[in-house]
Amino acid sequence: MQSIWIEPILAVFFGYMLGSVPFGLLLTRITGGGDLRKMGSGNIGATNVLRTGNKAIAALTLLLDVGKGAVAVLIAAKVDSGLAVLAGMGAFLGHLYPVWLRFAGGKGVATLLGIVTALAPVLGLVFAITWLIVLAIFRFSSVAGMLAAVSVPLTTLIMGDYSSTPMFVGFALLVIWKHRANIERLMAGEEPKVGAS
Repeated sequence: MQSIWIEPILAVFFGYMLGSVPFGLLLTRITGGGDLRKMGSGNIGATNVLRTGNKAIAALTLLLDVGKGAVAVLIAAKVDSGLAVLAGMGAFLGHLYPVWLRFAGGKGVATLLGIVTALAPVLGLVFAITWLIVLAIFRFSSVAGMLAAVSVPLTTLIMGDYSSTPMFVGFALLVIWKHRANIERLMAGEEPKVGAS
């Protein structure tokens, strides 16, 4: 009976380890940019990398953060389709709470995009479109990320896919929780816009 837990545990662990790789922090250090956690918002994601002025590294961070979420899901699905969700959850938690950084990780938007796209491409498309439209209109990365995360469970409800809705609600709530400092700055009118000096 205990053997039935081995693969699920390994899927979560694999996802966590992959998700916990802090690409933004590593790339910034490798390119001589210093410790990303001591710059801008202190976040390790692509938006804060962009604040260093290195657009190429910011773009690469975004792609790698999306990629690690998708890869975790796709590799686990090759073993067993039922493990894909567990690996995705592990990757998301790994990005948010990496053990290497004392559990102080990113905010999860890009990694969640990769996970959602790998699990359900239509939902990934909704996520990406929402993110891009909101970002283009308001230029607040935090607002775009939170609304994109919320768009996924709303879409599952509209599509009648009630079984997956609770999981995506959980993902969205974690994204919002990680953005609580941004919410405070938005309410105070102090949140910086993307591209602002």
